[in-house]
Amino acid sequence: MHWNTPDNKALIKAILSLESADEARRFLRDLLTPKEIEEFGKRFCAAELLTENVPYSAIERRTGLSSTTVARVSKWLNGKEGGYRSVINKLHHHSISLARGS
Repeated sequence: MHWNTPDNKALIKAILSLESADEARRFLRDLLTPKEIEEFGKRFCAAELLTENVPYSAIERRTGLSSTTVARVSKWLNGKEGGYRSVINKLHHHSISLARGS
């Protein structure tokens, strides 16, 4: 699927303009459904846990994601785009706590 469209470029530009966590939260809430936000959060959590070498089965229990979705996140985490890894590395580099409640 080709997603490098003018609309998607505008969306990326909008995301880059966000200046605070509150602004990002409000933008995501207007852009996505609560279920979509929840799903994206679970996928990002899975990516973080995968970087910590947490087993798939534990990630599935923790997030409620299917094994297929966890495998897909792992593929993307280790893929050529590097989006997950780049963001996770930046968060760790800037000493932002990624600790998750159990």
